[in-house]
Amino acid sequence: MDADVVVAGAGPTGLMLACELALAGVRPRVLERRTAPQRDSRALTLHPRSLELMDQRGLLDRFLPLGRTVPGWHFAQLPTRLDFSALDSRHGCTLFIAQVRTEALLAERAHELGVEVRYGHEVLALTQDGDGVDVRVRGPRGDEAHRARFAVGCDGGRSRVREAAGIGFPGTDETLTGVLGDVAVIDGDPAVLDRARERGVLVAPLEGGLTRLVFVDPERMRVPSRAPVTLEEFRASLVRICGTDCGVADPRWLSRFGNATRLAESYRRGRVLLAGDAAHIHFPAAGQGLNTGLQDAVNLGWKLAAAVHGWAPPGLLDTYHSERHPVGRAVAENTEVQTLLAELALVPRYERPGAALRGLFDELLRMDEVNRRLAARVSALGTAYPPTSPGADRLVGRRMPDIGLTAAGSQAARVYELLTEGRFVHLDLAGGAVPEEVSTGRGARVAAVAATKREEHADLEGVKEVLVRPDGHIAWATRTADTEARRGERHAALAEWAGVPS
Repeated sequence: MDADVVVAGAGPTGLMLACELALAGVRPRVLERRTAPQRDSRALTLHPRSLELMDQRGLLDRFLPLGRTVPGWHFAQLPTRLDFSALDSRHGCTLFIAQVRTEALLAERAHELGVEVRYGHEVLALTQDGDGVDVRVRGPRGDEAHRARFAVGCDGGRSRVREAAGIGFPGTDETLTGVLGDVAVIDGDPAVLDRARERGVLVAPLEGGLTRLVFVDPERMRVPSRAPVTLEEFRASLVRICGTDCGVADPRWLSRFGNATRLAESYRRGRVLLAGDAAHIHFPAAGQGLNTGLQDAVNLGWKLAAAVHGWAPPGLLDTYHSERHPVGRAVAENTEVQTLLAELALVPRYERPGAALRGLFDELLRMDEVNRRLAARVSALGTAYPPTSPGADRLVGRRMPDIGLTAAGSQAARVYELLTEGRFVHLDLAGGAVPEEVSTGRGARVAAVAATKREEHADLEGVKEVLVRPDGHIAWATRTADTEARRGERHAALAEWAGVPS
């Protein structure tokens, strides 16, 4: 085998997956058709769950100094914002950070972990058999063949990997397009920019003195996304929308994007898997695309590593599809709702009812419970995976709270600090010693910790033991005081998720 896993695509999803695999002792090879790292940033945000994932891997301190935090985000550009700070997370905010920065930091981490990233290598085709995948690639020196045990397509909405694997990509074609522009010159009058924001234009400062403007022009919203954007068109659209072109000049990047929405029929076919835009595309409403891809990668990485190392319990790799496919569908649906809310206000015959509907939604967003529910969806803090066993504790499948702990024989720590190595963490909160069976034969997979809580959390009240997955979700939890019953539950949970002892 040339590598354990071939990852097609060196965007945020592919790099995050490669880091996860390397952290677990797997040899990934990343193949990227671009000849150099991305120069332009389509995405600009890391939402709360993505920040938690970076924290779990000890990477968050690299990201925070390079971005700007805001306590919430928008839903369909409605006036009332989603309040992420009201959610149960130590990172209840959005980090405003350019995609090129995110990619650069993940590439730096991949290099530290010894990941091989080859630019200028385009995947052309692949075939698979019972032992591995053969990937045909066009590189700087001509066509090449790569052999790996698995292949993962992180190669975008036009994924060659998905097509070669024969995985369907049903959905809807684009019916609406918007434009974005990163400009070096803009009218600095706050009143001008406030008026633009009031008319639905997203105005965001970028690094290097650039400003991004994003909008949908009712008179140009049917132009195909493949059509280039000129500065003249960009200025004319701003005049129609705002009454002024906002003084924009010296554009560094102009682009058009559409609302085509598609979801892969399956995230896995044999030894080929999909993540990120290769698995799901949608309108960039509320900045969820990049974040969903990162979360795909962290869900998949440890499971794929388990399959490579040979200890994956039966069906573990299939849970990647069963857990993440519904998430992809939910993101596609909420972005379609947001797009519809925007479009209704732009089409003349729907202008009055569209405005009324947006007003109604904004009124609902001012209700705390509604705001929290939508904020949990957009931030992905509300993502919970269905339990695989009947009668499971209500915590199973949910995110593990990042509470403070005092571990026996060590200094105080938080839960996420125990996840930096990408292993399972078994927490015994009952005040006893760590059960011997937890780490026996599973030492490289499971970190066993006996600890007391330094802070209370309502969800953990009465919990005696909890098994936290490498991605920070809860595999098993128990509140029973019966030690024999706990032993039986523990044995079953470890076998189901962490495999049999070596």
